Amino acid sequence: MNFNATLYETMETFFPILVVFIFGAIIGSFLNVVILRLHTGKSLNGRSHCMTCGAQLGAMELIPILSYVSLFGKCKSCSAKFSVRYVIVEILTGAAFVLAYVSAIDAVTFLAQLLVLSILVVILVYDLDHLIIPDELVAVLFIPTVVLTIWNGSGVSLNYFDLLAPVVASGLFYALWKVSSGRWIGLGDAKLAAPLALAIGFTQVFSFVVAAFWVGAVVSMFLLLFQKLQKRRGQKRLRFLRETLTMKSEIPFAPFLIASFVLVFFFGFSAFQMTNALLSYVI
Repeated sequence: MNFNATLYETMETFFPILVVFIFGAIIGSFLNVVILRLHTGKSLNGRSHCMTCGAQLGAMELIPILSYVSLFGKCKSCSAKFSVRYVIVEILTGAAFVLAYVSAIDAVTFLAQLLVLSILVVILVYDLDHLIIPDELVAVLFIPTVVLTIWNGSGVSLNYFDLLAPVVASGLFYALWKVSSGRWIGLGDAKLAAPLALAIGFTQVFSFVVAAFWVGAVVSMFLLLFQKLQKRRGQKRLRFLRETLTMKSEIPFAPFLIASFVLVFFFGFSAFQMTNALLSYVI
């Protein structure tokens, strides 16, 4: 066994992935600014600063991930704690970029997927913070998803049935919003489903819708169970939630739609195959 050859092959494989991850983390740092300043009237060009003391952050405090770790998540000037969300967004964006890199068939697809995932990171965190999905982000999301729909790696082609996918997905979520008067699902979720379903295509739109509800059910049940365990320890609610979680609590649905999109688009999840596998296991 040639150790040097093996080492070279390993470096050749993982070095590009590391570069893509670092680039994604840098973009994630910018996305944190977008999330924080969106709809606040503040410019995206302004210098980053501590939200507690107002001190401007220096270059060494703005290195994605590393700055947070080296400063132990605290402001250098006043020692106020920074939200762990900042570093989570950076890591999440870096991982998303790696996912795009390993799955893209060419440069056009890679760039389109990067844009889709970047927008989805902003939507995910913004919805968790405010229970709102900004319409302008959904509108911009159509640009890369249209590219993913019509580009096949060597040219432009279109399966016209794929144009029905956003109609089916959004129509279903809109019906749920209408029937429940917004109690079951938000109108923003119905809008978000359109560009995501367009990228997924007609053949997988059923899996996209079903997976969103499955992921939502699993996560919600896990949170309720975890909260019950926390109550036994004297805590009334989970620390990262604003209020005690109940079966009637309003939960942002965008994270579940986004998780479903990733499962179907990048990992080829099929609700039919999953159902058949579960039935064959039970029977």
